[in-house]
Amino acid sequence: MTTLDQALARIRPDVRAAHAYAVQPAAGLVKLDAMENPYRLPPALQRALGERLGAVALNRYPAERTAELARALARHAGVGADVGDGVGVTLGNGSDELIGLLTLAVAQPGATVLAPVPGFVMYEALARQQRLGFVGVPLRADDFQLDEAAMLAAVREHQPALIYLAYPNNPTGTLWDAAVIERIARAAPGLVVMDEAYQPFASQDSLALMASQPNVLVMRTMSKFGLAGVRIGYLLGAAELVDQVEKLRPPYNISVLNAEAALFALEHAEVYAAQAAELKRERERVYTALQALPGIAPWPSQGNMILARVADAAASFAALKARGVLIKNVSAAHPLLANCLRLTVGTPEENARLLAELPHCL
Repeated sequence: MTTLDQALARIRPDVRAAHAYAVQPAAGLVKLDAMENPYRLPPALQRALGERLGAVALNRYPAERTAELARALARHAGVGADVGDGVGVTLGNGSDELIGLLTLAVAQPGATVLAPVPGFVMYEALARQQRLGFVGVPLRADDFQLDEAAMLAAVREHQPALIYLAYPNNPTGTLWDAAVIERIARAAPGLVVMDEAYQPFASQDSLALMASQPNVLVMRTMSKFGLAGVRIGYLLGAAELVDQVEKLRPPYNISVLNAEAALFALEHAEVYAAQAAELKRERERVYTALQALPGIAPWPSQGNMILARVADAAASFAALKARGVLIKNVSAAHPLLANCLRLTVGTPEENARLLAELPHCL
């Protein structure tokens, strides 16, 4: 056995057998695969941001500015974040880090994580990294709504330490029935995390549920807000619970540049709100156009993506890519997604290109 083989043998077998998260190359393509906000800041704000970032003290570790960002994000979400109000907030390097910290917080022998499927792949991936059990409860096949009876039965059987409910869901774009969610939250013996990554495009949120149910936490990100490259996620909820996650947060996980860029964005929140409003209008336009196309069946969405079923997802994906449009083939992610494609809503020009090329690819 070589030295390299000996070193590899020290790595957990399940890690060696796993696959890294794949990011599709997008150079030269219309990029509609990752649910990003397609809009950049206007030139004047780009210059202002550049000047502000240039003045940041890069020789110092992040400190007070990160705490200011946490408070600003809580205010932006519409909840208090001052000492004594009972609401806690902590930051992650995107939602992915927060999911990892939440998983670590409940990682006791025999603990289980539960989530509806199909859903965000990192719930399961990070649970298994901590060697926790993961239970995926299939959504209803016709409309991708929660199967309430199956969810409640799974809660009773597995007594999960952590439940993830994406609101709206990725990749389906579904905004689940709020009454069903409340009944699940009341039945849950542990944490219930409402993942609101796509909240800027949704008609409802779960802040009222968080206020009434102390085991409910709300997780959001600035990625869909318009700062996917900045990597800022945040977790809101009862201070007693959020403080436990805060103990696990690396002390300098948010860079001073990222914190300053996020604070700048919040000061110009109206620009991003206008972008979200435009994307919602475009989402409805694209959905209506897809409904009129033969050979494709889209589902309604409350996110900035549309899930659609075609006859041959692999062939349609490859044909679109050959024509310069990159989308996401999610058909292998779960049996309920057989021959499904996920289309990110882009700018009017990008959407027009998608709709022009798609009929040739079905």
